[in-house]
Amino acid sequence: MASLLLRGSVRCLSRSLVLKTSRSQCLLRNALPFSRNSARAVASSTSTSVAAAATTVDSPTSAAEPSTSYHEESGAPAFRANIDFKFETDRVRALRNENSAAMKKKLEAEERQALIDNGKALKEELEGLETALAVADNALQREGQKIPNLTHPDVPVGGEEVAVLLEEVGAQPKFNFEAKDHMAVGEALDIIDFETGAIVSGTKFYYLRREAALLELALINWAMHKAATRGFIPMTTPDLVRESVFEKCGFQPRADNTQIYGVRDSGLCLTGTAEIPLGGVHMDKILSEAELPIKMAAFGHCFRTEAGAAGAAGRGLYRVHQFSKVEMFVISTPEQSNALHDELLEMEVEMFRELGLHFKVLDMPTADLGAPAYRKYDIEAWMPGLQRYGEISSASNCTDYQSRRLNIRYRPQAQESGEGGKDVGKGGKVKKTPTQFVHTLNATACAVPRMIVAILENFQQEDGSVVVPEVLRPYMMGIEVIKRD
Repeated sequence: MASLLLRGSVRCLSRSLVLKTSRSQCLLRNALPFSRNSARAVASSTSTSVAAAATTVDSPTSAAEPSTSYHEESGAPAFRANIDFKFETDRVRALRNENSAAMKKKLEAEERQALIDNGKALKEELEGLETALAVADNALQREGQKIPNLTHPDVPVGGEEVAVLLEEVGAQPKFNFEAKDHMAVGEALDIIDFETGAIVSGTKFYYLRREAALLELALINWAMHKAATRGFIPMTTPDLVRESVFEKCGFQPRADNTQIYGVRDSGLCLTGTAEIPLGGVHMDKILSEAELPIKMAAFGHCFRTEAGAAGAAGRGLYRVHQFSKVEMFVISTPEQSNALHDELLEMEVEMFRELGLHFKVLDMPTADLGAPAYRKYDIEAWMPGLQRYGEISSASNCTDYQSRRLNIRYRPQAQESGEGGKDVGKGGKVKKTPTQFVHTLNATACAVPRMIVAILENFQQEDGSVVVPEVLRPYMMGIEVIKRD
């Protein structure tokens, strides 16, 4: 009798496999045109459908088959393909597990062979579905990139001309001589060399020598010291990062006007900011609430094409293809992020005040936020040689925009209920609280070239020398004045 029942189970499993295989093959056939055009923009996709798709990608797949009415009516192929392949992959994987479990029982040779054949077919089917799911996931990610983050209700609407002045620190320095720009100052002191940089690497590359090289190192060490004393974990990061991580952070390395350098045939890009490799540190992880906030500060090299950035505004060190920077990155709960954003801004203000710079703090408008930012503060320092204010730092709260794409979650602490202060379910089992997406924030502690611009121009002397800000001298071998020997 037991043998009869087992034989019936094997036949039932085989019949089920045939039905599921037919459905999977149909899905794969229907997806072929989509797969070939997975990177193409889908004009009929709506903001609502893509946002819903992003949520679906990050949420666990339901055990029951989802209704297809919504995504079929929405006209969003990326969303539809992702849902279909995710569901079907789970079905075939479950079927394979059933097949494996059945093989552990005592079987006759014929029955065992049937299960072995079924297992092979299921393995092939699953491999095909997983490949198709990867294509669908990639296409959905590209569609999601077209949707920017929401904005804070206090963010001004419009272009940079409507930015709100939050604070102005210090006053413009007064000179009893005609102030030079940083290029004139640096070349006269023989500490900046763009000419050799152009010969060796091309335009907008440079050499720093003597005190300028020491000044770069001093700025980096000073900034890292300041961040570490405020609880940030000091880090160094890779200069090359996968394209997929760029995309999940809200950057588009393949766009026509991209600022990102790609490495041919590698799937890697040179980082434009340490924000990107720092964002990837906890990718696809579930953190505990007790771990948050996580504060990281990284020294990294930045590479940018600066496409379309020609002109006097980008003269000299102000806009270059390669530079060093100390970047702060924070992972927090949603409840913590606004206060942490204010903390990052307060740190930046404190640092630039210590340097003795005159600067203003701006609440940036919608047109200047970029895709990931919910709210962004910019700090612009007065640059007397350039006769204008120039951005030296920014601080952004990206809420859950990056974490949804990077799949960084946290598990809130259980609410105190029941005995022992734990959330107790049926049968006395402790229930796990559902995970939530973290918030991410980033801020520039020190973008070296622009800080050098500000220092050379604001602290130049009539004899051509430059006074080193007092806070930097311990990091610069005690040098107080940069002067030509």
